[in-house]
Amino acid sequence: MMKFKVLVNDPLAPDAIKILKNANLEVEEREYSKEDLPKHIGEYDGIIVRSATKVTKEVIEAGKKLKVIGRAGVGLDNIDLNAAKAHNVTVLSTPTANAISVAELVFGFMISVSRHIVTGTATLRDGKWEKKTLEGVELYGKTLGIIGFGNIGAEVAKRAFAFGMKVITYDVIQNKRGLEVEFVPLNDLLKNSDYITVHLPLLDSTKHIISDAQFSMMKKSAIFVHAARGGIVDDRALLNALKTGKIAGAALDVFESEPLDEIGRQIVSMPNVVATPHLGASTIEAQGRVGREIAEKIVEFFKGVK
Repeated sequence: MMKFKVLVNDPLAPDAIKILKNANLEVEEREYSKEDLPKHIGEYDGIIVRSATKVTKEVIEAGKKLKVIGRAGVGLDNIDLNAAKAHNVTVLSTPTANAISVAELVFGFMISVSRHIVTGTATLRDGKWEKKTLEGVELYGKTLGIIGFGNIGAEVAKRAFAFGMKVITYDVIQNKRGLEVEFVPLNDLLKNSDYITVHLPLLDSTKHIISDAQFSMMKKSAIFVHAARGGIVDDRALLNALKTGKIAGAALDVFESEPLDEIGRQIVSMPNVVATPHLGASTIEAQGRVGREIAEKIVEFFKGVK
């Protein structure tokens, strides 16, 4: 293999770096700022990023030697795919590696909201005993609506069956992945689900796919979970739905503005909201998997470059 130079601009697990170096790739672990990245990208044949680094059109155009972009994760909204295609730069990702971690967080969210775990902890710390006011609901026997039935959606469904839930789903590609799920129109899913979770990529076609009209269709008892990408849900509409009682509660790992803007701060201040700072794939196991998988894909890519 020729000696190629790869920039790792977001942290990767040590064993992923080892895979790259063992394949005779020259690896630099840096964290160039968005201002500095275009100034230095011209030195590299490849770049590996997670979600923090934005590989913009400016970066790609400045990457005169750039042949491949590796995204250690599933979403590609931080990469200008049109610019990559125009400049014949290959984009690789790891769409399955973090699915289990995200699916487990979804159920942590659902149980936490349904059983008032956060509020119960906070009131105990305040010296209160709110047993009578914190009556919850079971997941058993409820209908879970999964919007987007890819790798993560399928992992969520598997766990839902273990809880005795009925699963309905909406996706433009109706692949049941060997699971007993029912595909329904989006409006039907919104109207009939007790829990709704979103697992779509952020595209022009999915931006604000959940907004005022969609929240108005949901049951007032519905709990809404979002652990996909900020921008799929209209945060202003979500805040309004929570304030006006259109839905019973929400659990959120992603927001339109990260870190939070004023709308986001208002959302997380609501008593019926549980939230985390984009932690869906932030487990030791997931980060190990995404790092190893993207490293192996990068190595395989450069094997084919003459």
